[in-house]
Amino acid sequence: MSSLAHTQRAVRRSLAAGVPLALLATVTVAGTATGVPTAADGRVPGGARVVATATLGDIPLGSFSNRLLPGSVADDRGIDLGGIGSDLYPAGRKGEFWTVTDRGPNGQIKVAGAKRRTFPVPGFDPAIVRIRVSGPRVQVLQAIPLTTRSGKPVTGLPNQASRDEAPYTYDAKIPLGYDPNGVDTEGIVRAADGTFWLVDEYGPSLVHVSARGRVLTRYVPKGLGLKGADYPVVESLPGILLKRKTNRGFEGLAHLPGGDLVLAVQSPLSVPDAGVGNASRNTRLLRFSPKQRAVTAEYAYRFDPVEVVDPGQHDTSELKISSLVAVGRDTLLVQERTDKTSRVHRVRLPHGPGILGSAWDDPATSPSYEQLDDSAPAGTPFLRKTLVADFGKVPGVPGKIEGIALTGPDTLALINDNDFGMTDGPDAFDAHGRLVDSGIKTTVTSVRLTRALRG
Repeated sequence: MSSLAHTQRAVRRSLAAGVPLALLATVTVAGTATGVPTAADGRVPGGARVVATATLGDIPLGSFSNRLLPGSVADDRGIDLGGIGSDLYPAGRKGEFWTVTDRGPNGQIKVAGAKRRTFPVPGFDPAIVRIRVSGPRVQVLQAIPLTTRSGKPVTGLPNQASRDEAPYTYDAKIPLGYDPNGVDTEGIVRAADGTFWLVDEYGPSLVHVSARGRVLTRYVPKGLGLKGADYPVVESLPGILLKRKTNRGFEGLAHLPGGDLVLAVQSPLSVPDAGVGNASRNTRLLRFSPKQRAVTAEYAYRFDPVEVVDPGQHDTSELKISSLVAVGRDTLLVQERTDKTSRVHRVRLPHGPGILGSAWDDPATSPSYEQLDDSAPAGTPFLRKTLVADFGKVPGVPGKIEGIALTGPDTLALINDNDFGMTDGPDAFDAHGRLVDSGIKTTVTSVRLTRALRG
């Protein structure tokens, strides 16, 4: 059967099933996920090789933070600067990049059968960090602390008791306070006017930041009800995002040449419940117009099966999107990963609003978007994917890659998140409350692809 005939037959089935015409338009434009594409000769594309590796040296976290905001960190518990691998964005000079830390050192300890989220350095303030990769070294050139309207530290502590994990001290014994100013920053781009855009996992939110690090506006989902923040909070994102998994809000962020931003929800939403979200492979990308200060499109994206991304892994909930990279006016690289490995696909964004405002943005819709699979009527409205690289098959690429930057027509720079050298469990710190370092370093890895990327 021809592809046209197949599409026509699928549309007839969908109309009979009551699928809205507006959604069908998205289906026929966006197409379906391609799974594991192969070349005409049967070879799997996506080859690459490591051509350079550079490592960040030891920088005590207390001295780093207190140079930016004096007195913000009383005790760094022996932790070094890390966690700057949340994203990577070219800084305009060869070998230089903008990076961003996440919320800071954190871990989990089980107490009475329940996991508690620990923050060993609660005064840590997330920062924008400009680095230079020179030979085998990663050098910190500049650091910009994130601050509120009145100049106070933003911190990385959770915002709301009703939505976020309760924060505890390093040993999980003493509860800490929530901070409505706190952000768990995970993605960064720099605009032409010198300001920065960041994405956050808590809200989830899109954060506009001045060149000096002051939060200008935080865009959050409708209905979030965040109170007490010392900066403007605007509820302009789709309310369905309130269904994000804990610690799985926005992670990837791309800056399209025309000025629009694309944000990735790290994991499938919990619609209608957590069980569905953990089993789903369907997540969402959103297009945001800084000029309109609004979301203008929403795209359906389907992960590859987890055992394809990470052979030997069978837990679908381990799938995440951590990085987006613009390679053309409407073309992106999308990284699918587990903590062990990742793959990168190229997608082209269709015209129009996609699924924005459709039934899939209504949590009462049944079955939900997260419950759709490849056998759904008319296929699912997923973006078409072309595999660019499978880093699990590239010797020398570390695990937990969270930031990717395009440095040449056939070259990518990758940065890992080393979690500040932390591990989970009661043995993360010694009897004196000092970190037992994991030994994992922040590394920037340069990878050359077998063919040039085209928009």
